[in-house]
Amino acid sequence: MQADFLIENADLVATCAGPAPRRGPAQTDISAIPNASVAGFQGRIVFVGPAADAIRTIVLTDNAEVIDGTGCSVVPGFVDPHTHLIFAGDRRDELRRRLAGATYADIAASGGGIVKTVAATRAASEHELVDLARKRLAEMLASGTTTAEAKSGYGLELAAEQRILHAIKTVAAGQPIELTATFMGAHEVPVEYRGRRPEYVRLLIEEMIPAIAGQGVAEWCDVFCEQGVFTPDESRDILEAGLRHGLKPRIHADELALSGGSRVAAEVRARSADHLIFVDDSHAGMLADRDVVATLLPSAAFFLKLGRYAPARMLIEHGVPVALATDLNPGGGFTTSMPFVMTLACFAMNMTLEEALIGATLNAAASIDRADTIGSLEPGKQLDAVVVYGMLTDLIRVGGPVIKNVIKHGRIVQ
Repeated sequence: MQADFLIENADLVATCAGPAPRRGPAQTDISAIPNASVAGFQGRIVFVGPAADAIRTIVLTDNAEVIDGTGCSVVPGFVDPHTHLIFAGDRRDELRRRLAGATYADIAASGGGIVKTVAATRAASEHELVDLARKRLAEMLASGTTTAEAKSGYGLELAAEQRILHAIKTVAAGQPIELTATFMGAHEVPVEYRGRRPEYVRLLIEEMIPAIAGQGVAEWCDVFCEQGVFTPDESRDILEAGLRHGLKPRIHADELALSGGSRVAAEVRARSADHLIFVDDSHAGMLADRDVVATLLPSAAFFLKLGRYAPARMLIEHGVPVALATDLNPGGGFTTSMPFVMTLACFAMNMTLEEALIGATLNAAASIDRADTIGSLEPGKQLDAVVVYGMLTDLIRVGGPVIKNVIKHGRIVQ
């Protein structure tokens, strides 16, 4: 078997192999192989198994790259299925206010929050947006992320939303992290439509969604279904309009209250319902019945000081596949690190390390419809991997320099 890339003699390879998404007790199965090697050819995995078998099976090309995995663990490249990657401006002043006791609602009522970023992003050029995004992606890559979702939503007018989505396409082509784009014109009601929200919903449905879909710059349509933002009925109408134009649905649901977002996710068969801090048992059952992935964002609850986290254990017990994401954003997503998100998942949401790893890899890939090509280390899939110094538990050491190599398409990129 020919290979042009080899990670040899790793102490452990957590393949996370198997059907996706993982749910219930199956989310603990990381299909680990001790004393193992991973080989690839032309960006695809051709061998995963015991190191002794690799020696007998693999024939390296003359220019092959070889990584010594001794003392290391290998996991699939992390998939971050919920980011607000493209934005301009700075809202770190809101973090200081939050630390002093201000709430999310307090900050929004005083002109902060999403609308502040919208004003800055509308004023930025596409070149500026691309440059800012490249810096964030470099941080993500250093933390082991090899694939990510990226939303629009800080434009809230057609031209600005198009500029953001085009920036996603541009930045995707110039660095290693693979991106999938989401149109989120329904992130907030823009200031100029306050008091005229039905008009903005009509604008989304009748003009913005058809235009965005017609340009082929987005794969997904998302909406913030929350008290004070978009109602369940409005959210359903927006996502169904997206479906009619070929944009697959995902939804911000039940973040600040039991807002009805998880019910809408089940009704439209969204691929992913995100946040879910206030989801209850009955709505978890709906998500399980409709095969909706629960993408949980514990870093958002952490940085927003919400005082509670999504009920990951309850969701897993109901058979809902759980994925994890950073929620990278300027106001409450102050991390680019999937390992940090895994740490919060374990210590704040009571997930096991194995459940968190599946949530950051295979189930995260399923959340963006990529589980057939990424999210696990299996022959035929892309060779996207992270080599970790030490054991798997070292991944959830906050601040430790634990990542040795990041591999994308069978090449070292970090």
